Amino acid sequence: MINNYLRIAWRGIKKDKLFTSIKIGGLAMGIAACLLIALFIEDELSYDTHYENKNNIFRLVLELDIDGETKKSTHFPLPFAETLVADFPEIKKAGKIYGSGLASGGKRAFRLTDESQNNFEQGFLYGDQGIFEILEIPLKEGNYEDALNPGSIVISESKAAKYFPNGNALGQSLILDDNPSEPYTITGIMNDFPTNSHLNFDFLMPIRDTNMRWSSQNYFTYVLLDEKSDLGALQEKMYSIMENYVIPAQIERGRDAGFIDVLKTIEYKLQPITDIHLKSDIEMADGLKHGDIRFIWLFAAIAGFILLLAASNFINLATAKSAKRAKEVGLRKTVGAFKRNLVAQFLTESVLFSFISLILGVVLAWLLLPMFNAMAAKSIVLPITSSWFLPVLLVSTLLIGLIAGLYPAFYLSAFNPVNVLKGNVKIGGKSGGLRSGLVVFQFTTSIILIIGTLIIYKQMDFILKKELGYDKEQLILVEGGNVLGDKSEAFKEQLLQLPQVQQVSLSDYVPVDGSRRNQTTFNKVGVGSEDTGVLSQTWRVDYDYIKTLGMHIEEGRDFSKEFSTDSENAVIINRKMAHDLQLQNPLGKQLDNHNKKWTIVGVVEDFHFESLKKEISPLALVIGSDINTIMIKLNSGNANEALASISDIWDRNVPNQAINYSFLDQKFAQMHEDVQRIGKIFNSFALFAILVASLGLFALSAFMVEQRNKEVSIRIVLGAPFRSIYKLLTWDFLKLIFISILIAIPIGGYMMHRWLEDFAFRITIGWEIFLTAGTIAFLIAMLTISYQSIAAALVKPIHGLRTE
Repeated sequence: MINNYLRIAWRGIKKDKLFTSIKIGGLAMGIAACLLIALFIEDELSYDTHYENKNNIFRLVLELDIDGETKKSTHFPLPFAETLVADFPEIKKAGKIYGSGLASGGKRAFRLTDESQNNFEQGFLYGDQGIFEILEIPLKEGNYEDALNPGSIVISESKAAKYFPNGNALGQSLILDDNPSEPYTITGIMNDFPTNSHLNFDFLMPIRDTNMRWSSQNYFTYVLLDEKSDLGALQEKMYSIMENYVIPAQIERGRDAGFIDVLKTIEYKLQPITDIHLKSDIEMADGLKHGDIRFIWLFAAIAGFILLLAASNFINLATAKSAKRAKEVGLRKTVGAFKRNLVAQFLTESVLFSFISLILGVVLAWLLLPMFNAMAAKSIVLPITSSWFLPVLLVSTLLIGLIAGLYPAFYLSAFNPVNVLKGNVKIGGKSGGLRSGLVVFQFTTSIILIIGTLIIYKQMDFILKKELGYDKEQLILVEGGNVLGDKSEAFKEQLLQLPQVQQVSLSDYVPVDGSRRNQTTFNKVGVGSEDTGVLSQTWRVDYDYIKTLGMHIEEGRDFSKEFSTDSENAVIINRKMAHDLQLQNPLGKQLDNHNKKWTIVGVVEDFHFESLKKEISPLALVIGSDINTIMIKLNSGNANEALASISDIWDRNVPNQAINYSFLDQKFAQMHEDVQRIGKIFNSFALFAILVASLGLFALSAFMVEQRNKEVSIRIVLGAPFRSIYKLLTWDFLKLIFISILIAIPIGGYMMHRWLEDFAFRITIGWEIFLTAGTIAFLIAMLTISYQSIAAALVKPIHGLRTE
């Protein structure tokens, strides 16, 4: 019986190639899109799930209330980890790490002791013994007891293979920052971190900081809890650290009552390690690259919609072609076929279509995967060898085939054989309303995705073109400047002699994410105890920093060597800090920072130094020496020629290290590359959905033209003009498109408004976006249905009437 069903199904495929191709092709595209999205989601959800004790590993998060606003931080004092273990028996182990740019670790000049040429490596972190045990970092060589002794360094397996191909890395010495007086000995070779880890570093060194003050907060702190721990109760108990250690330390430093009141709002939270990648608030500013659980749900919804669109095509075309199967159903029932036999036959056909679509869909996903990986910055592979992959695909495809074929099967098998054989069956039957509803659903979904695509594009264009408060164009960043040592000022003067160079500044504080940061508290001098101070970034810069970045001084002056006190106590604050300190006339006012007095000499216009998802926060600039990064502002002209001249000067000053440079505008773009990636993925699958919907509309319009062929021929014979025939064949579809537009606009507008709420600086959603989306949808529909409509209107009427 099944064999008979399959033969009939195959005969139907060969007989009606166009509609069959659209049904199978649309479903194949839906399966391919769903498979790619599922692999992406699986990769995102797999972050930090490789730990054996993943359910008991947590990262510490601090929450506090400042003027009614909740702030979060992941940075803690040096003694915090040891205190946790000592005071709370539920905590089995605690460890800490530190490093600038934790997403990939800090960057350092690096070479072997027997080599003269430096390499520029990244992935350097400082950690303690507890980190080895909590993060389950396996050592391929070396032992845990000696791995992090003073002067030691643990390197990854890949770096050991790169620099010691003969396998003799253990015990070798390394030179960092071109400082041979302090060599590091390799005491361990650790396994490479998996790509789906929120931390990814290649070099781990012992913490050299001996500052045990509770006021300095620089370290990520991780804990391993006992399996029987009560998480809520432990979080409440941890407040005792604030009472017993932090507040007494701040009172000893002379902090006023207002500042202490803010500290009393602090709560310590434990964040599961498996939540760090997808469920970390942007306010944490932890320097890591995160995903977003909301995008996971969004892409899962898109995958579901694409599959529903493909299934809608299947149902639409199956019911639309019902009249062509009516006589077959009538004859089968006449010769004794039961309804269940007919249902089984039609379901068999549906499942066969589904399995053919599965094969094509997997092949299509395999072909598109390299392009998808490049777009998503992933290394996903089709898990064909995994034991779960094929069974899940087969079961899913079987379900898709059964669900998509269920309504057409019962609909077709319900025909009355007497009416069918008398020719009294209405073409398309009662399914016309369903088909219209499915068309509306398809195009409503497509228009929502078009609205999303347009808004994402406009927001990214807004970000990349927004006035930032500084000039990011033609500005080169040379990293590793600390190897210049006492040659830094001479190097700067040599660069200024180049005709292509306009300004040069030596500072490690760059206005993009991932560069060095330093957050402290400033108070107004001479105010009462109610003053809580302002949490501010404090950047050490040189005298040419503001000029090099093209910032605007709104009040006062820039730093100047003509004022000897500038290097001692002068500070330039941004407008946001003046506002938060409630300073109407800030010039000349004094600020207190860790018992040091600073005098405000200028106010700089607010500028963006973090992602545009964040508000501009208070910032103070002071004269200081941090020269790891050299900023070079070029005159407009040939950048390649300027780079060649800069490289020559660098080589003369630092012959042992190749120059490592980038452009500030590229760094700024990289700061938002996660949003750009998500936008590209969203746009790609939106295109998939629109294509599937258009295929269905094309097939449906072709069917409707076919069914009205005689009517069109008669109208032409009676003198109906082309315009009348064209309107007849398209108007019903266009009404459905207009209904889709009316439904999609409020839904798409609301969804994208919620998405834009993530950005502190964002576009306004205007009517022109909805007009553009509606116009695009209208044009897509017109192009889709016009081919068949125009062909029908231009055909000779004899072809439609000759069967009579």
